[in-house]
Amino acid sequence: MVNFKPLDPIFPIEQQLSIDTGPVVLVNLFTVDPDDQDALVNAWRDDALYMKGQPGYISTQLHKAIGDSCMYLNYAVWDSVSDFRTAFANPEFQNALSHYPSSAVTAPHLFEKIAVTNCCTA
Repeated sequence: MVNFKPLDPIFPIEQQLSIDTGPVVLVNLFTVDPDDQDALVNAWRDDALYMKGQPGYISTQLHKAIGDSCMYLNYAVWDSVSDFRTAFANPEFQNALSHYPSSAVTAPHLFEKIAVTNCCTA
């Protein structure tokens, strides 16, 4: 079972899920013991395949830290917090969290694009 840790303890994902906005990006940092890396990737793949079939899902990508680091970053784009919340709260998805290795720790957080003059648009 994956262990949750807030990326931002002041405003954790549980509070973010109550905000209706979109589109949003889920950034999810994972750490895992070296021997559990394959199990983490397999569990994440199963989750990603489930999420791909959910309303509001746009895309996802898993990244691995370079070198000997056992940190992974998941970047997923959703139409809205509401769509993500519905998919995340689904009992089928919640039950699947037990497939993660016990050493896995995840720190999920939702973000939205902002405009910065002469750099990027919202």
